[in-house]
Amino acid sequence: MATTARILEQAACLLHLNGLHTGDQFAAPGPRGALDVCAAVYVAAEKKTPVQFFTDECASLDLIRASEPAMAAIRAISAALDTEPCETNGAPDYIEHVSNWAATPPIGETTPPTTSEVIGRILRAADTLALDSTLPLHHHAA
Repeated sequence: MATTARILEQAACLLHLNGLHTGDQFAAPGPRGALDVCAAVYVAAEKKTPVQFFTDECASLDLIRASEPAMAAIRAISAALDTEPCETNGAPDYIEHVSNWAATPPIGETTPPTTSEVIGRILRAADTLALDSTLPLHHHAA
């Protein structure tokens, strides 16, 4: 199974190749099939693009939430953002946090992050995870 860092790298590649979708649904129709950032993470984790991404937002959310590797990667992106996720039903809504961040202008700005900025943030999150996994664990004597 791919590591979370590798899933993030693959999602960044998908966004570079296919484009970032910030409109209705989780994927844009057409030959390129631009993806929402969370959909790109799901495709990188699960190696498939469900038809629901083009037609059914609720089913798409259920699919993404059911993929633990995708959710781990989405939580990593969320942790790399400058804001905190809102809560839905008493729990942080990481998908909403990440998707809205990629599609909404930051406070004081007039445009959302560019695709390159989104990819850059995803790759920084991947680098942070990769670095953390290579650091030795320190055990302190009691």
